[in-house]
Amino acid sequence: MEWKQRAEAGALLSIGVYLLLAACKLLAGSLAGSDGVKADGWNNLSDVIASVAVYIGMKIAQKPRDRNHPYGHSRAENISSLLAAFLMMSIGIDVVISGAGALLHGGKADAPDWPAAAVALASAAVMFLIYTVNTRLARRTNSTALAAVAKDNLSDALVSVGAAIGIIGAQLEWLWLDPLAALIIGAIICKTAWEVFMETAHTLTDGFDEKRLAVYREEIAAVEGVRDVADIKARTLGNDIVLEVTIRVDSRLTVAKGHEIADEVERLMKKRHNIRSTHVHVEPEARVDRQG
Repeated sequence: MEWKQRAEAGALLSIGVYLLLAACKLLAGSLAGSDGVKADGWNNLSDVIASVAVYIGMKIAQKPRDRNHPYGHSRAENISSLLAAFLMMSIGIDVVISGAGALLHGGKADAPDWPAAAVALASAAVMFLIYTVNTRLARRTNSTALAAVAKDNLSDALVSVGAAIGIIGAQLEWLWLDPLAALIIGAIICKTAWEVFMETAHTLTDGFDEKRLAVYREEIAAVEGVRDVADIKARTLGNDIVLEVTIRVDSRLTVAKGHEIADEVERLMKKRHNIRSTHVHVEPEARVDRQG
């Protein structure tokens, strides 16, 4: 199975798990009277929508180039992440409003049952496992969309832990703690949505991590025959990185030798960082002729 197909499988896995957990939490939250568990269930439903959007974006991103898209459709993956962020934010705001309203009314008269806490803790364990799987896949495929899904997985694990804490507190007759947990859950959803939005917007506006760029520069400068790295810039297209670099070489080298050095730079970037699109511009190093 190719890595892109594995990334799609990761998104599908998240969809299936989210559907199952949402059903369990909404049912358990209603039966046990837990605002925190129900809020967590609604959170998982929003995650289903977000994961479906990401999956569709992944499929579109794999479409081949055409006359209207000479660079391919890779940005569809980023756009799907942006849509997912908006959906997550809308659900988060709704949960915050509901939790705040319940908190202002002093919480419920009855504490949620212990089984609701067990459901929340089991959900946290499952989501942490899914987070681990998707994080590994995102790194290997360089998929920004799957990385966003993985971040949401981790957020969900923490949210479920918070819901369990709220239920346990309510059992200790701190009835205000369960709606407070719901309020915190909504805030976490909003925070995660904002982070996904900012990262995606950064990518769509051709932003790139300066630290990674510095690593590329250092490695290219160490290639035999490269005298200097005059310029380097990179951008992300879906799960691919496009790197443009200008190197300076000895002005006495032949065109063929300069081309050979450029090929070595391309091979190095592909081998170490899986960058399949490296454009190398070769310039002669400026020389100062000295007359005796």
